[in-house]
Amino acid sequence: MCGIVGVVAERNATPILIRGLQRLEYRGYDSAGVAAISPAGEITRNRQVGKVQNLVDALEQNPVIGGTGIAHTRWATHGKVTVENAHPHLSSSGFDGQDVSLVHNGIIENHAALRQELQQLGYAFLSETDSEVIVHLIHHHFQSNKNLLEAVRQTLRRLTGAYALAVIAAGEHQRVIAARQGCPLILGKGIDENYLASDILALRAVTDRFIYLEEGDLVDLRPNQIEIWNVEDESVVRSDVKVVMEADDMERGNYRHFMQKEMFQQPEVIRRALEGRVSKDRVLDAALGEESVKLLAKVEAVTIVACGTSYLAGSVARYWIEELAGVPCQVEIASEYRYRNPARQKNSLFITISQSGETADTLAALRLAKEGGFLGTLTLCNVPTSATVRESDFAMMLNAGTEVGVASTKAFVAQTTALLLITLVLGRQRGLDPAVETDIVENLHRLPETVSELLKLDGPIEKLAEQFAHKQHALYLGRGSFYPIAMEGALKLKELSYIHAEGYAAGELKHGPLALVDENMPVVALAPNDELLEKLYSNLQEVRSRGGRLFVFVEEGVSVQPEQGILHIELPSCHKYLAPIAYVVPLQLLAYHVALIKGTDVDQPRNLAKSVTVE
Repeated sequence: MCGIVGVVAERNATPILIRGLQRLEYRGYDSAGVAAISPAGEITRNRQVGKVQNLVDALEQNPVIGGTGIAHTRWATHGKVTVENAHPHLSSSGFDGQDVSLVHNGIIENHAALRQELQQLGYAFLSETDSEVIVHLIHHHFQSNKNLLEAVRQTLRRLTGAYALAVIAAGEHQRVIAARQGCPLILGKGIDENYLASDILALRAVTDRFIYLEEGDLVDLRPNQIEIWNVEDESVVRSDVKVVMEADDMERGNYRHFMQKEMFQQPEVIRRALEGRVSKDRVLDAALGEESVKLLAKVEAVTIVACGTSYLAGSVARYWIEELAGVPCQVEIASEYRYRNPARQKNSLFITISQSGETADTLAALRLAKEGGFLGTLTLCNVPTSATVRESDFAMMLNAGTEVGVASTKAFVAQTTALLLITLVLGRQRGLDPAVETDIVENLHRLPETVSELLKLDGPIEKLAEQFAHKQHALYLGRGSFYPIAMEGALKLKELSYIHAEGYAAGELKHGPLALVDENMPVVALAPNDELLEKLYSNLQEVRSRGGRLFVFVEEGVSVQPEQGILHIELPSCHKYLAPIAYVVPLQLLAYHVALIKGTDVDQPRNLAKSVTVE
């Protein structure tokens, strides 16, 4: 997703801005640009389609020099990938030359009405973006009151949606006005210079002191002064904190393995998956891009195709899509789908899920779908330059950062989070109670904290792993949307420890798997506090009566009695629809610690590859 960097300094800001953009390249983007206030007091800018390196090359011929500047990497939502649609945007045409420039992350939902209003005022639009509406509206107010801060404040009152933005104006030396609502924005403190960015990583090279802005904050940033107003327009002081930077995605840092690091990144990964896609209480209509709204309104069925862990993420989403959106959903293994002749339902949306976007079977299935019969194709992917992104009608980037460990962890959490957002948009268009959406979105904002609490089980689960390390087989059980989570837990144990493990629907025990149960087979069960809890415990008694050893991950608040042969591991309470996302975390930790005891290669399990690019 898009990235923002801003600088107010005595020295030339452009090298800092460019370095910041380079640090944000992992997020995915299709164009980049920079603007600065020149020594003469004018705004100069340079924008290029493609990689940041294209911008660097262009700056050698047409440099942008100034101590106050803003920069941006864009992932196209409103409008195609063109220089005109790239940021920073500029407003000056037909007026007195007091230019205003802006970079923006997020989605402005009422941009069409504002665009019409501004056109009537004489503003000419050079892009297809919602962002250009903001810069023209700021310029309009700036012409009236000659106060950039007040112009931004007045503009924010007109905006509906999510945003993080930074604004500069000609003649306003050493001043950047910034604001956030629904998208992250942080400030960095330096000596005689200050910074802002959408991600701490962008400022890693210049500071270790940061201010985390809160929802609705408005900022006046100067080299030696930072003023902040909250959502009530009250002057506030936000404390700065020293942050010891984590290692890059391609460095383990203080972690023993990449997989360990990636598991502990999951709270932040969820925040990134939500970034710019949700407001305080709802999913933004254009979370997948403006054109997707029209397509999703026509969807009468969904087909999800993927492999491995991505397939299991889709299997979780099936329960959500059918229950919340009332839309039939089938989930297919890509290697099977591509070699059969499936019946296609009318007005069906085809969704592919792939961390790498290069999975051969998934890509072949997408190409088969593109031959006809589907309303449209959507991919969920973590690599913006991948084949599935290029070849799909729409793409929803996971924004999880590079995942090095072959056994997927943070990508799975990002996939399921993104699929829930898609479900809510589909549901809203089919009469989903707004209160249900509000409840889910409000809890989504709290999900990173829940996952952080689950990661604190690392120590107890490390001890628990000792009871698995010398077993040959394991059984994982779940019901409803936790059946795919049981399969994912079993898959992780297989991948990492080479112990044979299977995930089953708990109700299927008596139809075969119960024959395998004895005192030598650990049985792991997921017990959320939902309507299937009593039925699950009836299934577990079938295991207990056969001498099986049960390890039950049970949600806080469930009344359980100590019983020989059953070990209960309590999990923090979680919303019904979000619990499958969160409760995969202890299963990841369990597989990791079993693998450590067995001495296997955690990051690169034998016989497996990160991206399966052949059949």
